[in-house]
Amino acid sequence: MDFPTLKSIIEGLLFLAGDEGLTAKQIAEVVEHRPELVTDALEEMKEDFVREKRGIQVVQIAGSYQLATLPDHAPYFERLAYSPSRSSLSQAALETLAIVAYRQPITRVEIEEIRGVKSERAIQTLVNKDLIEETGRAEAIGRPILYGTTKSFLDYFGLPNLQALPEPAIFEDADNLEEETQLLFEKLDGRQLTFDDVP
Repeated sequence: MDFPTLKSIIEGLLFLAGDEGLTAKQIAEVVEHRPELVTDALEEMKEDFVREKRGIQVVQIAGSYQLATLPDHAPYFERLAYSPSRSSLSQAALETLAIVAYRQPITRVEIEEIRGVKSERAIQTLVNKDLIEETGRAEAIGRPILYGTTKSFLDYFGLPNLQALPEPAIFEDADNLEEETQLLFEKLDGRQLTFDDVP
């Protein structure tokens, strides 16, 4: 494979890896090239992004490479986060919220096992909107973070406590997760959850 193709593949891998990032060794194993060549490609990518004035950059944190936004653009990201047109939660976030509500305390890996897809962004969205929070660490290898719902979650849905949630039959059939998640929120409230509504 030529060098531009290698850089293109690495960019895609970093995008998929998200906040977890990838080490040069991990990337080298996937693309079947020497780690030194991968490191050269990553360094050149850094320069390319700066020269082309791209909206993202390649950063190295604790030995892993990841894609990140530019600090100079932070005011625009804030506007997007608080934009009324972006205020409603995605289906992924709603599913994740339903899983946390019924299975808490729960780790990210357990959420992903139920949903069948990566859920890091959905979790981050819910944390940012104060609907879920870190409640501790699991007694497992790596001591993963446990998540649970917040008081804001109860306030929004007008629940006195978690025992007032509808019956948790929602998780009996994973194939119907999307449909049943929507049903859960219709049962609770009947209106779309938006950021503006959260106290």
